[in-house]
Amino acid sequence: MRPRMAHNLLNGVAATTTHRDRDELDRALARLLLQFLEPSSVTLLRLVPDVHIKRIEHRVCMDGGGNERELLATEDATRLPALSAFPLWEECVARSEVVVSQADGARITVFPVRGEREVVGILVVETRAPLAPREVDLVLGILEILRNHLALLDYGELDTLTGLLNRKTFEARFEKLRQRLVRPRPDAQPLAHAAVREPSWLGLIDIDHFKSINDGYGHLFGDEVLLLVSRLMRGAFRGTDQVFRFGGEEFVVVLEHASEPGAQIAFDRLRSTVAEHVFPQVGRVTISVGYTRIKPVDVPALCLERADAALYYVKSHGRNNVCNCEALLAAGEISAKSQVGEVELF
Repeated sequence: MRPRMAHNLLNGVAATTTHRDRDELDRALARLLLQFLEPSSVTLLRLVPDVHIKRIEHRVCMDGGGNERELLATEDATRLPALSAFPLWEECVARSEVVVSQADGARITVFPVRGEREVVGILVVETRAPLAPREVDLVLGILEILRNHLALLDYGELDTLTGLLNRKTFEARFEKLRQRLVRPRPDAQPLAHAAVREPSWLGLIDIDHFKSINDGYGHLFGDEVLLLVSRLMRGAFRGTDQVFRFGGEEFVVVLEHASEPGAQIAFDRLRSTVAEHVFPQVGRVTISVGYTRIKPVDVPALCLERADAALYYVKSHGRNNVCNCEALLAAGEISAKSQVGEVELF
């Protein structure tokens, strides 16, 4: 590699790894590869676990001119295509190796994007001619640097005990979700998109009588309960749902694009899963859940306040239950507080 090209490449990698936002990081990676490989297209996909299969979600798709294809918002993780529908991609993931194919006169090179323990994504590069071995090595090196960069981001964004997202990442992710709620879908009529999209929900989850667990069995067993509950949460929700540990025994879950009955089912499935699980030494543990619909004009504090009102109702009415704030308001079980931070959009 010529010295000038090597210098530009190093500068490009350095610029790419300045990004902390995952979406911008993905776009920066695609632009970097466009600059140095001059491909016909670059596509970056994420693997989304769904029960016993893996699905794929498009993160970025750019043509050779750097034009990014508009991607539809994910309405439901179960509607994402299964990885098994794409044999070349599935082979790449299974072998955790680069695989190459030719179709319609184009050369398709598929790279595994590795996480800490497994393949977490796929990079698909389409070129007119085969990539040279040094170009393949170049991409693999960039992906390895990216993996190290993401590990550092995870260290700052994940709770050290449970591995869930931590509290300080919540506001930024909430704002990105809120922006998606107000942004029209490409196939929706003006002013109609809010009516046709399924809503999103925020749930506040609390482990019942957790202080008694710590006092009666010790903090070591208390930490084990937190770990086991967090694992049950991962299994209860979709790969696209976001789970945060807010501190102590409190968790927040954000369900994006779910009907009201679907949200109730998801939260109640978690509640019953925890209630039926046998925790070592401690035995039975239950959780209480309050949840609310996320509004396009919400700020995090208001949304959390509504979910907390529903959670308080559950706690004061026997625990081990799931309640929706809006349903409690409609039934007159709780009263609406002044939403001082809410604004109207004209």
